[in-house]
Amino acid sequence: MNNTSNEYDQVVAKCRHIYVLKMKDYGPSWRIMRPQTVNDQLFIKAKRIREIETTGVNLVGESIEGELMAIVNYSIIGLIQLRHGYADGVDMSAERATELYDEYMHEAKELMLRKNHDYGEAWREMFGSSLTDIILTKINRNKSIASHDNKTLISEGADGNLFDMLNYAVFYLIQKMEKENQQ
Repeated sequence: MNNTSNEYDQVVAKCRHIYVLKMKDYGPSWRIMRPQTVNDQLFIKAKRIREIETTGVNLVGESIEGELMAIVNYSIIGLIQLRHGYADGVDMSAERATELYDEYMHEAKELMLRKNHDYGEAWREMFGSSLTDIILTKINRNKSIASHDNKTLISEGADGNLFDMLNYAVFYLIQKMEKENQQ
């Protein structure tokens, strides 16, 4: 499990680096996105990954790894939007958006460590394509939750799905990193 924690940190550091650079380019311009818009951004990324996995064709040239890192970052953005609401304009500094990124990423890692313990690192034996399908399922769950005014009867809420999507994307990135290290 200690190896998973270190690998998780390596992957997250890359995702955070991209997030910080995008904050320098655009600032938190995404503050205007409603939660369902963030969910659709996640859908676009996951759908593209599935399409590449299924067809083996990548005409745009952007890597699956890049799309997975976008899923990690959009999941954090989704958590920020859920917990802080969306705005009509940019109402948050890049510094504050990065503080929230770190806060929610810490929460995601703590959740991963607990679940990873209980599930015995089952994700290590899963296909990457299965992780993609689970992410797409979580996106569809959030669409359903949104259509019910973000209320659930028995299930975890949209934030739980966002944390899971983030962690499944990190797991897939770890799998890819391990494959590269073996070659």
